[in-house]
Amino acid sequence: MKEVVGIDAGSATVQDAEHLLGRLLEEVLGRTDAMVACTHFVRGERPHVALSVTGVDSAALVSLELGVASGSERSGPPELAAGAALAAAAFAAGEGRAVIYPGVSGLVGTRSASEVLAESAIEEIDVMGGGVASLVHTRDFVRPEYVNGRLVLLTQPAGGGGVVPFEVPNPTPCCADH
Repeated sequence: MKEVVGIDAGSATVQDAEHLLGRLLEEVLGRTDAMVACTHFVRGERPHVALSVTGVDSAALVSLELGVASGSERSGPPELAAGAALAAAAFAAGEGRAVIYPGVSGLVGTRSASEVLAESAIEEIDVMGGGVASLVHTRDFVRPEYVNGRLVLLTQPAGGGGVVPFEVPNPTPCCADH
């Protein structure tokens, strides 16, 4: 079982959770090359997004107004601590949308699929509708998901050859046009 810290601030969206992660990495936790950080949906009366992060000291987070879970330890408001525990358990079970992972900083511009697989923690590139990826136009935004413990990048065919990550950097909010 991987050691992991769950963090929950009740973030409404994955973008909000990523902003929280960025702030925590810069101000409290620091960042290492081996670190993995994921987002996880927390269902319930008030659905939201929590985080899991490996390789950090949970004690640095206890004084903040966050739910924190590490092993059997819990801190923060009970609802958020429960969400943090769910995120940590999901990561330990091999699930999560990866934001930080080994090699992510090098996934910029257009890269060959073999480079993506060799130089990052991504283990598989899955092309929607079938096919094989040769070039990956990263759009400088690569968010693979853990599927049964394997880090998989879901892509779709792109104009001009190659593939792009299925998740776009700036998605249009639901109902944005009305």
